[in-house]
Amino acid sequence: MSLLVPSLIARYLARNVGLAVLFVLCAFLGLFAFFDFINELDDIGRGGYGLGAAAVYVLLTLPSRTYELLPIAALIGTIYALAQFAAHSEFTAMRVAGLGRLRAVLNLSVVGLALAVLTAGIGELLVPPAERLAQQIRLSALGSAVGGQLRSGLWVRDSLRDAEGRLTHVRFVNIGELLPDATLKRIRVFEFDQAMNLSEIIDAERARFEAPARWRLSEVETRRFRLDVGAPGAPRLTGERIKQNEREWPSEITPSLLSVLMVSPDRMSALSLFSYIRYLRENRQASERYELAFWKKVIDPLAVVVMMALALPFAYMQTRAGGIGYKVFAGIMLGVRYNCTQSLFGHLGLLNTWPPLLAVSVPSLIALCGALLLLAWVDRGR
Repeated sequence: MSLLVPSLIARYLARNVGLAVLFVLCAFLGLFAFFDFINELDDIGRGGYGLGAAAVYVLLTLPSRTYELLPIAALIGTIYALAQFAAHSEFTAMRVAGLGRLRAVLNLSVVGLALAVLTAGIGELLVPPAERLAQQIRLSALGSAVGGQLRSGLWVRDSLRDAEGRLTHVRFVNIGELLPDATLKRIRVFEFDQAMNLSEIIDAERARFEAPARWRLSEVETRRFRLDVGAPGAPRLTGERIKQNEREWPSEITPSLLSVLMVSPDRMSALSLFSYIRYLRENRQASERYELAFWKKVIDPLAVVVMMALALPFAYMQTRAGGIGYKVFAGIMLGVRYNCTQSLFGHLGLLNTWPPLLAVSVPSLIALCGALLLLAWVDRGR
C-alpha cells in the first residue's frame, strides 16, 4: 500500500494538527492585533483618524500578520498536537498500527504543503491589496500623503525609449507628494539626452495618470535647452520657457510602480516585486532589497513544511522527558530563534551583497538539518 494512501490515522493526524495550528494562529493574531491597535492610539484624534478608522486599519493588516505568523503557528500547533498524542499514548498506538517515521513525515508534509499553498495564496492575493487599502485609509484619515526620506520629496529615475526600445532620454523625477489616489503633487522633471546633456526641466503642480504610459500634468512650466554647437566661437546654450495649463507627459512610471512606496517590500506580491526589480535594473538602480523580498516570498511558504518537520521529533519524546507545556515552550523558542536567524541573514545578505536566494534560504536549510538531526537522535534513543 502506498505511503500516501489516505488512512484513518492520516486523517486523524491532519485534522488534529490543522485545528491546533488554527488555534495557535488565532491566538497570535488576537495578540498582535491588540498591540497594533495600542500602537495606533497615539495618532487617534489627528485629522479624521478616530477609533473606527484605527480598527479598520488594524483589521486590514491581519492578512499580512497571518502570512508572517503561519510558519511559527505551524511549528507550535504541530508540537502541541503531537505532544497531546504522546501524553495520551495515542502516538504509541499509531506507531504500533504501522505509522513509521517515513509515513509520519509524509503525512505531515501533506498537511504542511496544504498550509504552504494557503500561505502563498494569502501573500499573493490578500496581503498587497489589503495593505495598500489600509495605508490609503490611514493616510486619507490623517490628511497626509506619502513623503520621501529627503526633504525635497521622492526621487525616481525614469527612461524614455523609442518604438524599437532604444533609450532616447534619461529623466530624474522629483515628486513632492504622492496622494493615496496616486495623484502626484509638485513634480519636477530633469530630462537629459543620450549624451547626458540637460534638455528640459518640467515643473508641474499636479499630475494624473492616463493609460497607457501617459500622465496629464496641470499648471506646467517647461524650460527647454538647446546646445548650439554650430555658432561661431564656443558652443552656446539657448533656452526657452513655456507655460501651459495642461500637458501630456509620456513616462514608464505608473501608479502600480509608485504604489510600492505605500507598501513595504515584504508585503508586496511576488509578481509586483518581479516587475519592480526589472524596472530598477533597466534604470540601473539598486534592487537588492527587493530581490531579497522576492526570494523571501518564494521561500517563506516552504518554511511551513520545514517547521512541521522540526516539530515531529517532539512526538517521539517520552512524557517523562517533559510535559506539553515544556514542549510548547521549546517550540516557541525554536520559532523565535528561526525568526532571529532569518532576520540576521537578511541583513547580512544586504550588507555583504550575498546572493538573495542564499540569504533567505539558509535559515530554512538550518532548520531542516536540525529536524533531521533531531529525528535521528530520538530514533537512536528508542
